[in-house]
Amino acid sequence: MTTDSPQTVTGVSQLFQLLRDGVPRTRAELAKSTGLARSTIAARVDELMRMGLITPVADAVSTGGRPPSQFALNPAAKVVVAADIGASHATVAITDLTGSVLAEHNEPVDVALGPEPVLTWLVQSAAQLLERTDRDRSHVAAVGIGVPGPVEHSTGQPVNPPIMPGWDRFDIPGWVQQHLPVPVLVDNDVNIMALGERAVAWPNVEHLMFVKIATGIGAGLISGGALQRGAQGIAGDIGHVQVARGANVPCQCGNRGCIEALASGPAIARALREQGVEAHTGTDVVDLVKRGNIDAIQAVRQAGRDIGEVLTACVSLMNPSVIAIGGGMARVGEHLIAGVREVVYTRSTPLATEYLSIVQSQAAEKAAIIGASMLAVEHALSPESLSSGFIRA
Repeated sequence: MTTDSPQTVTGVSQLFQLLRDGVPRTRAELAKSTGLARSTIAARVDELMRMGLITPVADAVSTGGRPPSQFALNPAAKVVVAADIGASHATVAITDLTGSVLAEHNEPVDVALGPEPVLTWLVQSAAQLLERTDRDRSHVAAVGIGVPGPVEHSTGQPVNPPIMPGWDRFDIPGWVQQHLPVPVLVDNDVNIMALGERAVAWPNVEHLMFVKIATGIGAGLISGGALQRGAQGIAGDIGHVQVARGANVPCQCGNRGCIEALASGPAIARALREQGVEAHTGTDVVDLVKRGNIDAIQAVRQAGRDIGEVLTACVSLMNPSVIAIGGGMARVGEHLIAGVREVVYTRSTPLATEYLSIVQSQAAEKAAIIGASMLAVEHALSPESLSSGFIRA
């Protein structure tokens, strides 16, 4: 274990934050960016090299004499475990420090089995994946987990999750750390999907809204480049916002007129059954649309309009640059998004929509696992974590 002073470690951490973007830089460029002396930069580069966090890359162009050395993030220095726990399926992956997936495993897992059986599956799967990638637990920097319910982010505990019986206030981080003694970060599935979508498709966008439309409807909000969770961790819970067209439609939450009761996958299927069209799930609806069923296409387009009504208020409130539509129902393609655009672009102010893109998720089914990875990576490589010395372990 190193005996560097706190000031030295903090300085090393600050320099590393410059190099995390993966862009190679020379010592001279680092000195210019930071205003630090060349000797200080050299010492901190040497320390980061010793820690394995940066690595030499191809030399820069010489202006005479020996070409100067360049340095950049070493993505292989550590790995993280990322997990996406859904209602009926779960995925575990090992990724490097840029979020690139090195190995992945998914299978049907019923979240209603309870926390210990599901988390046992998680840690066992992670151990198998580590072995497959020739790594062991000492190489793991952090664990990121997404779950299908509200989470108190400061503790990583689910709070009154409606489809997760037995999980309320369960100490997920504490349980996982008995098997993987590293930082464990937990968030709800839509938040991590927002992180994954931004990492994959919009890394320079500061204001993004990810809308998941599946069995339920929810949103992940990124504003000023940071994920917004709200006071109780339910920021973006738009599924139970009321819309006028559904005034008499009951919702499982006990109210009437919620957008989730009107425009989720099961809700669209129910509306089609009332028209005599055989559809029981969101997947049935997607299949009908792909086969060109006119009733299904019109129902999906109307669901998009209803969702657009809620998103119009969101646009005025948070003024995003991008609204990305994901989740199982996004597989219907442009029909759903066309309905959303129709309402949002018509009812929002021109200033709010001048540069607004409403698009299908580019990360698609990978959004959640990449987002869980980024949740872990951001924590592991933060100045606080590096200054604590954990990454050296």
